[in-house]
Amino acid sequence: MTQRKFHPPDLTRKTGQFSGVQVLFAAIMAIGLFLAIDFSGRITSSQPLAEAHERVEGEIDQLRREQEGLIQQRDYVRSDAYVARWARSEGRMALPGELLVIPVPSRVEAAVQATQDPITNSPVVVPIEAPDTWALWWRLFFDSPPPDFR
Repeated sequence: MTQRKFHPPDLTRKTGQFSGVQVLFAAIMAIGLFLAIDFSGRITSSQPLAEAHERVEGEIDQLRREQEGLIQQRDYVRSDAYVARWARSEGRMALPGELLVIPVPSRVEAAVQATQDPITNSPVVVPIEAPDTWALWWRLFFDSPPPDFR
C-alpha cells in the first residue's frame, strides 16, 4: 500500500482572496480612521465654543469688579458721611452755628463790579438794579431776552 503523504496548504501561494486577519485589520483601520476624523471634527467645532467661554469668563470677571464697586458705593451712600456731604453741598444745609455761603453765579458777578477801595483796602460792591419778575419768567420760558416795553 502506498502511503499518501499529507501536504499542508501552501500559505505563500496567492489565491486572490483575503484572509480573515486581513479583513479584521482592514475593519479596525477603517473604524480607527472614522474615529480620528470624527474626533478632529469635534476639536474643530469646539474651538469657537472655547473662545466664547473665555469671552464670557472675561465679562463675568469685569461684572464682578463692577459689582464690588457698586456695593462699595451703596455702602458709602448709606453712611452718615455721605448724608453730611450731600446736605452741605447739594442740600445747602448748615449745622447750627455755621454760616451758609452760596456763591454768586458768574453772570451776576460780571454785573456786580467789585473794586478795591484804595483807602480801606476793602471791596466796594456796586449794587445793580434787579430785573423785573416777568423778565425772569420770560427768559425761563423763551430762552431769549424779554421785549423792551419802555
